[in-house]
Amino acid sequence: MLATIMAAKIKDTPFHNTFVDIYGEEPTALSDAPGRVNLIGEFTDYNDGFVLPCALQYSTRILFNKRDDLFVNVHSTQYAGEKDSFDISADIVPGDSQWGNYIRAVAFAFKREGHNLSGFDLLIDSDVPQGSGLSSSAALEVAVGGMFNHACQLGLSEAQIAILGQAAENDFINCQCGVMDQMISACGVEGHAMLLDCDSLETVAVLIPEDLAIVIVNSNYPRKLVDSEYNQRRIDCEQAALKMGVSSLRRADLSKLDSNKGTLSANEYKRAHHVISENQRVLDAVEALKNSDIDTLRDLMTASHQSLKYDFEVTVPATDGLVEICAATLQNRGAVRMTGGGFGGAIVCLCRTDDIESITQAVGSQYEKRFNLRANIYVCSAGKGLTVSDIK
Repeated sequence: MLATIMAAKIKDTPFHNTFVDIYGEEPTALSDAPGRVNLIGEFTDYNDGFVLPCALQYSTRILFNKRDDLFVNVHSTQYAGEKDSFDISADIVPGDSQWGNYIRAVAFAFKREGHNLSGFDLLIDSDVPQGSGLSSSAALEVAVGGMFNHACQLGLSEAQIAILGQAAENDFINCQCGVMDQMISACGVEGHAMLLDCDSLETVAVLIPEDLAIVIVNSNYPRKLVDSEYNQRRIDCEQAALKMGVSSLRRADLSKLDSNKGTLSANEYKRAHHVISENQRVLDAVEALKNSDIDTLRDLMTASHQSLKYDFEVTVPATDGLVEICAATLQNRGAVRMTGGGFGGAIVCLCRTDDIESITQAVGSQYEKRFNLRANIYVCSAGKGLTVSDIK
């Protein structure tokens, strides 16, 4: 019902009218998928571990029509004057449009899996901040996958759509991410975080206490996830697991890690130490959320950030500085850490609503002076996952 209401409200909006102006006809359906923030559990997903993300109210929306031929035509409200077009029946290869390649990537993954796709006219709109670690790419992949699934009547579950989105990112975009981003975008439950077992793909909705606010601070330190540094850390984790004789770091514990320390490189040991300890922090954070235990959450998120800084080595001075500023402001009233893929991006704070203003003031007065950068602050709520609906 909610998805139908959302689709009905699209009519006569600038987004809707832009579609009509471009294609000369009304869109027939809307696919909507959210960005996400990961509360805790970083770089554990591709190691078959545990993560605790939540979907956000920010989302990527696609208005679309199914075509009678096999051409996909793509426009975006964010890139006026740019477009992409490709033939589903031909080999799908990267094109000139960086953002258009994500649509090609999803089509590639679906086609490789044997799904019969048609052509589409589509228009993309998004308010997921790009480059902030809030997974604008996964939101786009899941929204495109939802479109294919709905219009081509493929009968896929949300989890299957997520897995194909991950395959698109791994095998076409060549970013070796885990499945977390796509799973929370596809399967998120409003008002809840999601405990995801990245081995079994089992999910548990974890209620976020009403008195806790989610505050995301984007450092605006430039970064690119599709990067040798990110992929090298995945290789380090895989090598550590191989040398310890386990299928993934999920199957190792700290005792096993220490007993094999002599066989690992220094980096392999540190990466594995982060992943193994982070898995336990995720499970402990679930219990802390259930009990509204902000003290334990603060300890866990602080430990997670320190591990990301010293063991996984993915923080930068700008994000470390934001964590310091927010932690000093919150004292014992909240929890804060880096979130996302690192090398810049954002931090996340869990705090009481009354503390939002003090965080905003502290970041505004201190961050630019220290780093010559201006941060963006987003006060977020836990949103819902993928919805696709016809426009009546």
